[in-house]
Amino acid sequence: MTSLPTLNSVVTCLSDYDPESLRVSQAIQIVQDFVRPTAQALESETVSIYDALGRVLAQDIISPINVPSADNSAMDGYAFAGSSITNTDSTSLTMIGKGFAGNAFTGQVAAGQCVRIMTGAVMPQGCDTTIPQEMVEVDGDVIRFRSNLVRAGDNRRLKGEDLKEGLAALKAGKIIRPADLGLIASLGIGTVSVKRRLRVGFFSTGDELRSIGQPLEDGCVYDSNRYTLFGMLTRLGVELHDFGVVRDDPVVMRETFSQAASVCDAVITSGGVSVGEADYTKQIMRELGDVSFWKIAMRPGRPMAFGSIKHPKSNHSAVLFGLPGNPVAVMVTFYQFVRNALLCMNGVTETAPPMMQAKTVEAIRKRPGRTEFQRGILSTDETGARTVRITGAQGSGVLRSMSEADCFIVLEHDQDQIKAGDTVGVVLFEGLV
Repeated sequence: MTSLPTLNSVVTCLSDYDPESLRVSQAIQIVQDFVRPTAQALESETVSIYDALGRVLAQDIISPINVPSADNSAMDGYAFAGSSITNTDSTSLTMIGKGFAGNAFTGQVAAGQCVRIMTGAVMPQGCDTTIPQEMVEVDGDVIRFRSNLVRAGDNRRLKGEDLKEGLAALKAGKIIRPADLGLIASLGIGTVSVKRRLRVGFFSTGDELRSIGQPLEDGCVYDSNRYTLFGMLTRLGVELHDFGVVRDDPVVMRETFSQAASVCDAVITSGGVSVGEADYTKQIMRELGDVSFWKIAMRPGRPMAFGSIKHPKSNHSAVLFGLPGNPVAVMVTFYQFVRNALLCMNGVTETAPPMMQAKTVEAIRKRPGRTEFQRGILSTDETGARTVRITGAQGSGVLRSMSEADCFIVLEHDQDQIKAGDTVGVVLFEGLV
């Protein structure tokens, strides 16, 4: 990957940096300043349009044609010259033919004449206006309509109105969405140059964790974090490397970290970064890289490690995100710090989903001095105004609160208790997850 600045050089540029009490906004700024597009993001491959969904465009798609290729009708109705509209209450025109999409009327239309036309049909010569069929009265070959119902140029799509030949239809760095596939196909393009996938490794740490299918002894729990990470990463279209559950064994842990650093651009772990934990995760992170351990002023998700680690022999480095072990905290920290960083590393130019405003239907407990991410359900009241309510218990281990929610309620660092009816920030999961 491209060379990274040192973490120390980044944090020393940040005023009031305190790893023991770091604001969310400061942590986001550090991550943004530290990560860079990887060498992988500078490479490209050509894929079929069928395989392009979710991939990142490597270069601009230049339109080889005008879309539409000619002026055409935006309505089923009657095409004519706008100059034929009279100053009287009613305009009458004589119909001289029909035009269909793919089968245009080829004659010349004179003043006082019109052509029956269908949506998408090329506008006949001499025509610049279409009046919808429901606005006219038809009497044999004569149509009549109120002159004030239409103006010259109405209901006409201009040549190149959607896309102009020679201009960029889509810009490099864009994630290809379903609408983009249709746009690309409308240009007659069947293959797309996309950036190679970012390689992301992930694993969970802890002797108490068991994988699905293993017996569950007393004091043990099934590992859920790898599966939520799998889902969140899959949505980003990255190349996944699942290293499983790693025991609290220094030899095994060192081998796993080293292997992940050798083949991945980014490595994400869950567990082992909390204050007072007696395992080897922090020790080996420090040993292999340039890593800081933070106590972020947020709830959930206070403990986090961030930096980079290197494979001892190949010197290949990977950005490291050491996330907390609690399931909800993993998801919150991923969406606040990891998601946008991975997109940046893969050369994506899109920004984070916007925050909207909604009124709470209930009071929410909050104390100043930390940013809180409550899980909420967004709806509208009888007036059409957006309202939001929490999903119940908000503990960082209550994964059900994420499953039932459709948004984050973002309570800012300096906010105090939230009263029913107060306005709060809301970020929808749709588009984010």
